[in-house]
Amino acid sequence: MVELQGLSFSYRRTPLFRGLALTLAPGNIYGVLGINGAGKSTLLRLLAGLLFADDGSVRVLGRDPARREPGYLAEVFVLPEELNVPSVSEQEYVRSRAPFYPRFDYDRYSRYLSELDIPRGRKLNALSHGQQKKLMLAFGLASNCSLLLLDEPTNGLDIPSKSQFRRLVAEALTPDRLFVISTHQVRDVGALIDPVVVLHRGTVLLNRGVEELGAQLHMSRSASPPDPHAPGLIHSEPGIGGFWGVWTGAAVRDEADIDLEVLFNALIAHPDACAAALGERGGQS
Repeated sequence: MVELQGLSFSYRRTPLFRGLALTLAPGNIYGVLGINGAGKSTLLRLLAGLLFADDGSVRVLGRDPARREPGYLAEVFVLPEELNVPSVSEQEYVRSRAPFYPRFDYDRYSRYLSELDIPRGRKLNALSHGQQKKLMLAFGLASNCSLLLLDEPTNGLDIPSKSQFRRLVAEALTPDRLFVISTHQVRDVGALIDPVVVLHRGTVLLNRGVEELGAQLHMSRSASPPDPHAPGLIHSEPGIGGFWGVWTGAAVRDEADIDLEVLFNALIAHPDACAAALGERGGQS
């Protein structure tokens, strides 16, 4: 559904992406991770046609997003990190925007509003930031478009709403839809995202499913730090109640589950060692 080849992009002559390659398949909820400035939001804007590549190819749903064709825009919904909602009621917003999405499900949208406890009849700019974000999420899920691009979707949500977010997104995924979540709140969406994409230094450092990662790397938790010279140790760090270790090879006994935050730290701190353990440089696929 998404294919980027040789993508280069710069901000005012400052390079961000250099020869980036990435393929995303439908039926998945991809999590895009990276340090601040790695280009997570920029990637989503390129896929939406809101930014334009300096070089290379961007193909989404068989189209070039930069052309902003109506048929393409009807298949894409973007939930930005920062919202700028109009001063209209929720009903007015839906009445004017939903027709742009031919498969918009009004009954499902109404159910989402109820489950997310969003007040009805108020102007959008009178809602709290968290309520605005939940309303836009409800709209995007009900649009039934093929591609949803969610940038830091859990920012501003309270704890119950984060749980509802995970449930509703998982429920809305179908084999012909693709969700891309850009986030640094890994704990909020760790149980939801799979595969995982890591952007670092202008390239794709990782694009793997969690199950595949578990077959090539394993983690341990212990009361004391692991021996830094132990064979197979890639990375270690302190955690609550002990120390994490990231090791090469699949687990041979009952090991800790893959923790995406620890894995991300290992990838950024030891990219070459992780790439060797995963069998390829950068995992650009």
